Amino acid sequence: MNKNEFSRRVVVVVAAIVLCWAGAGLSGGERISPAAETGAYAAWTSGPSKDPGYFPIAVWLQDPKNAAKYKAIGVNVYVALWRGPNQEQIAELKKHGIGVICGQNRWALEHLDEPTIVGWMHGDEPDNAQSLPGGKGYGPPIPPEKIVEDYRKIKAKDPTRPVMLNLGQGVAWDGWYGRGVRTNHPEDYPEYARGGDIISYDIYPAVHDRAVVAGKLWYVPYGVQRLRQWTKGEKVVWDCIECTRISNPKVKPTPQQVKAEVWMSIVHGSQGLIYFCHQFKPSFIEAGLLADEEMAKAVGAINRQIHELAAVINSPSVLVIVFTGTAEVSAERVKMLPGGTIATMVKRHGGATYIFAVRMDPGPAKATFQVQGISGKAEVEVLGENRRIAAEDGRFVDDFGPYEVHLYKAPQR
Repeated sequence: MNKNEFSRRVVVVVAAIVLCWAGAGLSGGERISPAAETGAYAAWTSGPSKDPGYFPIAVWLQDPKNAAKYKAIGVNVYVALWRGPNQEQIAELKKHGIGVICGQNRWALEHLDEPTIVGWMHGDEPDNAQSLPGGKGYGPPIPPEKIVEDYRKIKAKDPTRPVMLNLGQGVAWDGWYGRGVRTNHPEDYPEYARGGDIISYDIYPAVHDRAVVAGKLWYVPYGVQRLRQWTKGEKVVWDCIECTRISNPKVKPTPQQVKAEVWMSIVHGSQGLIYFCHQFKPSFIEAGLLADEEMAKAVGAINRQIHELAAVINSPSVLVIVFTGTAEVSAERVKMLPGGTIATMVKRHGGATYIFAVRMDPGPAKATFQVQGISGKAEVEVLGENRRIAAEDGRFVDDFGPYEVHLYKAPQR
């Protein structure tokens, strides 16, 4: 094997026995709460579904008039409502069986028996610098202790639903200047996380305007990984996914980039997704995702596969994967995302071993998988790709293109 071949080869060892409890993508075999990985909503009688086959896929601040169209592409939750909630909005969502996480306004508090409301929204991006009255610039972020105080007030009014706190891109990017005086202070985030039950965040590298982030899709799962670590697996973690050009008139995400961000997130422990559907430039389109036929079709396919695999995703992970042969990965990347080039989540469910694998870099790679517990000749199914790979004593090889996702189902013997 020459140097170039070595730099493109990744060896992945998959054990079919439980070696340790570990959150997907977390380093060091860190133990996490099983409840944070499965049965995530058991604590709330009026919260999201407790069905083990349920995985929340949401859209951010969208008009309920488009609920039927979003339902058709696999969306089952709305997060935030413009000037709501109100009777008309809730009635429309209820018609299509879509839950909502919304503000705790007067109408909502008068309708605590409404099952369509599955959670409370605790503001948005309080960790960013806050605009001053009268357009006089920006002040510091809202202090974490204020967020925790307000969280307790929300919980006191209704403890039967989880409270969602959505944070900004400082979760993944310490140098995010939008935090003002708290830029490069990641120690704030474990404190912020005390102010919610579902902790989410957003960063959009495919359309980012700063070179340090632009095109580096791994920032998305890095933020998920950090939230899992900062919350010690005791909170539910979601994240936001880009699917439009947002404010970048020159670039928009490709369907492959969106799929990669989605599966990178899930592999690293995200328990819910929120699509950011707005486009602001070159013209404003609230439902920018729906306006892009190609992207809407791609997102629908991604979501269908997630729903089909939800019970598998929600089952406990088997172990953290050990990678070798990652010479092409920089030391910084290895430190940030151990294993780097191909991230993998392993599950055992319904008499099969599932391996969810995603290429973390914009170049090709070849992966060799060794699955313990399989002897002789067998076939590994590549889900959603209409192909199978021959395995010999649990060993099989597959190619990955840039940011490519492969989901495998291997028999147990």
